[in-house]
Amino acid sequence: MKNLKFILVLIFGFLSSSCNLDEDPIFLDATLYDNPDSASAALDGIYQKLTTYDSMERRYWVINGFSGLFVTHRQGNSVNNPHNSSLMALNPIQDQVSEAFWRGLYGAIAQTNAAIENITVVENPITNDELLFSDIKGQAYFARAWAYFDLTRLFKDIPLWTELPDENNLNKAKSTTKEVYAQVISDAKMAASLINGKSGIGYPKQYAANMLLAKLYMALATNPDLREESLTEMDYWQMAFDEAIKVYGQYSLVADYSSIFTDSNENNSESIFEFQLSQDATNSQMGRNYTPNGYKVAQAFGWLRIHADVFEIHRDTYPNDPRIDATYLYDYTNANNGNALSTYPAITTRTNLRASHPYFFKFAEKNTTHSNQYNSQNIVVYRYSDLLLMLAEISNELQNGQQLGYVTEVLNRVGMTPQVGFLGSQEEFRGAIMNEYRFELIGEGEDAHNNRRRGFDYFLNNTILTHNTNTNPGFKASVDILLSTDPTGTMTLPIPQSEINTNELINN
Repeated sequence: MKNLKFILVLIFGFLSSSCNLDEDPIFLDATLYDNPDSASAALDGIYQKLTTYDSMERRYWVINGFSGLFVTHRQGNSVNNPHNSSLMALNPIQDQVSEAFWRGLYGAIAQTNAAIENITVVENPITNDELLFSDIKGQAYFARAWAYFDLTRLFKDIPLWTELPDENNLNKAKSTTKEVYAQVISDAKMAASLINGKSGIGYPKQYAANMLLAKLYMALATNPDLREESLTEMDYWQMAFDEAIKVYGQYSLVADYSSIFTDSNENNSESIFEFQLSQDATNSQMGRNYTPNGYKVAQAFGWLRIHADVFEIHRDTYPNDPRIDATYLYDYTNANNGNALSTYPAITTRTNLRASHPYFFKFAEKNTTHSNQYNSQNIVVYRYSDLLLMLAEISNELQNGQQLGYVTEVLNRVGMTPQVGFLGSQEEFRGAIMNEYRFELIGEGEDAHNNRRRGFDYFLNNTILTHNTNTNPGFKASVDILLSTDPTGTMTLPIPQSEINTNELINN
């Protein structure tokens, strides 16, 4: 695994030193894909692009901020600071952060397009080189599918680039979400057929593509406007099950939940798709941005906090859940001076924003003596517990009798038993599983999508109003964001202004 991080250091330096504004990017050189070594380097360049500050740090900022579960003290210790008033309150505006995130993912898509266009594969690969080329091209299809799936769920109708631009093709009109989903399905199926593991440890296997397809079919099952006319909701739930079950048993849960979010247990048995980070290669500032100020000796901000009521729901449901300490931080010692630092719920008065919500701890640097602003902790994008919860939700919709077993697997790992909602009706199970996604996966990149997947009314009643009307610890206008109830803003991010300004085929 560390070999891949070392390779990324070399690739980052190679790409940085080989390109400038007056030259074509190196990935546009078709000869790059003729040689197994340089094609592998191009693949690493794709994943390196997905871990740049724009593509990763800003992506997690946008996607977590737009989930309705987070608050920030960035740019002011007030619920009315610019971020809390817009993105965090579900009133998104065209801003530099979402624009940079958009640019970062489209930059990665451009690199996948080059690899897909230029790598030649054979139908039945046998030799090492044939297998490697097949795997690299499959990885490119997967990365493109993942990026477009992420973008269209946030921005809805978007430009769909599947080829490289030229002098006659510099602009692209928006494609509908339904059209983008069709492309994602095609790409993910290609990825699943081509990926064979030849690229080695640290790269996703074909099962990551199966999991992506299952997620997409789940989204189509709950969004009738996006479905093919010949297919029903239950058809899509069954298709989701058929893809998810291919992944079942291929991975296993690690014993210690908290170890998933450290740099000592990377690429473990639970990891299905993981960003390989190195402070030397990608200058990852996840640790700086997510580590509370003073928790480690180096500079840190801890910008994102989880709403106090979200914490309370978790603690009330599973009072002794070890996932709580792995997810939230609210009581620690300042690594620089030894002073005690606390926030809610260690402090219950909730008199100001900083003291009223626990920190999000998963992505924080765990080494309190860490003296670098950058860090090397990998970020798991897809993991097996998510897959098990997906199978539980799907099974509940299909009523195949398997739903409780999948949930129990996840809860057994942390010594918990299924909450009462899992033992009731199909509707009660549905509510319980949507909460379980939060308890297990909050902040890891799927909350904004899961919260909206069942439509605006579900998002309104199960996230927005739950927060706005909470009585434990009690909504306070001085320290709690009032989430928007306007469907025109809460469901979709606006297309960045720079795209509108430079793309002649897009007006808004």
